[in-house]
Amino acid sequence: MSGLRTMLSDGDLRLEPLADHHVEPLRAACARDTEIWDIYPISMLGEHFDKAMEEFHATTSWVRFAVLWRDQVIGMSSYINPDTRNHVVEIGGTYIEPSARGAAGVNTRMKRLMIEHAFAQGYTRIEFRVDARNLRSQSAVRKLGAMHEGTLRRNRITWTGFVRDTCVFGLLREDWERSRA
Repeated sequence: MSGLRTMLSDGDLRLEPLADHHVEPLRAACARDTEIWDIYPISMLGEHFDKAMEEFHATTSWVRFAVLWRDQVIGMSSYINPDTRNHVVEIGGTYIEPSARGAAGVNTRMKRLMIEHAFAQGYTRIEFRVDARNLRSQSAVRKLGAMHEGTLRRNRITWTGFVRDTCVFGLLREDWERSRA
């Protein structure tokens, strides 16, 4: 898991392991979209932000990144539950503030950095789990070449009390290599 925790960069885009100096800029980035949090498992708005950060620090099975674009924190993403025995890792916990969504391919570039790095670290399968209501994220994951492998029905209760369905997508190393050829 420690091999996943490193800075990743592509021009004006950087993913830095989440550190204390990222917290306040991340709070500000999260506050720039008050509507998106309704379809996230947790909220990072207002009083919910500090609780979420506490939970982040308590969870050791995630490798969290601050996402910086043009030297400004614009969001976050994570490697979730890296399984070195089975060579599987999930990429998720991603939030990008509205001004950067779709701009300069930020989300695609970020995910490509994470995918390439995970495969370089020996992982052979990457998973994405997306709320069935989040059509924008599902579309973005499909554009990366991930296959929809099924939907987990009513498997997670979000911070609003909504019981969501979760779409599971998988990306295999050989599919990624073939799509890059």
